[in-house]
Amino acid sequence: MPIRVQNDLPVKEILESENIFVMDEYRAAHQDIRPIRIGLLNLMPLKEDTELQILRSMSNTPLQVDVVFVNVSSHVAKNTSTSHINKFYEPFDAIRDQKFDGFIITGAPVEQMPFEEVDYWEELKEIMEWTKNHVTSTLHLCWGAQAGLYYHYGINKVQLPEKIFGIYRHRVRNRKVPLVRGFDDVFFAPHSRHTTVPREAIEADQRLTVLASSEQAGVFLCMNEENRQIFVMGHPEYDRITLDKEYKRDLAKGLDIKMPVNYYPDDDPENKPLLSWRSHANNLYTNWLNYYVYQATPYEL
Repeated sequence: MPIRVQNDLPVKEILESENIFVMDEYRAAHQDIRPIRIGLLNLMPLKEDTELQILRSMSNTPLQVDVVFVNVSSHVAKNTSTSHINKFYEPFDAIRDQKFDGFIITGAPVEQMPFEEVDYWEELKEIMEWTKNHVTSTLHLCWGAQAGLYYHYGINKVQLPEKIFGIYRHRVRNRKVPLVRGFDDVFFAPHSRHTTVPREAIEADQRLTVLASSEQAGVFLCMNEENRQIFVMGHPEYDRITLDKEYKRDLAKGLDIKMPVNYYPDDDPENKPLLSWRSHANNLYTNWLNYYVYQATPYEL
């Protein structure tokens, strides 16, 4: 799938080196094709890493995707340069009158704080309310999924006795739903979090359907009855070394962190991590773009 981005976006060169078709604005303007417009509200601290991971995950269908990076105005990014934000991101106020085929709300490293104490919580609530009337389908990731379940359904997260950290085995729970079409009965996905949303609370709400879960990591994937709000509790977009960098970063800081489970061969951090979740991650994004964004968006030629 051609992904449309600005010509000088730094991660464009990396995507092209992986043989991912990245289309510049000039070429996209000369194609007689309807692109789907995806907004990406990037709340992660290392924004360029997240850009690369999510653009890579959306690169496996024949659709043309026009990606708009969005940031909140009520928080100043500390780990990404201001010049990068100013050049490649749009503040929410600049896009609030626009409509999108799809929208992604990422995770954020604030999960142990009450939602109301997050400095951009009021703006995020406004954005989540805005998605109801301006977006065909919204994909919420990790903390973004917890925030979405709390805002839309009043289901709060709870603190875990021990961090869920590593690659976890999941089982498909509802195979009739197109979002998990092509999934194996059992699949793997990365998690890195100190909190969770209780499975029983999600299952008790008849407006929500659990599509996949793990005995160790809890609910991985659920969606609302209108198919317009999808919640992914883990990080399927993570690349091979994301957990490795997080683990070694925290070790260097002297933090008490256990080795990510099911990640390093022979549990040896010197070994190259096995990539065991990419195919299902790609399948998840492809199914979302096809069944819940492209085919669901009303459009007149």
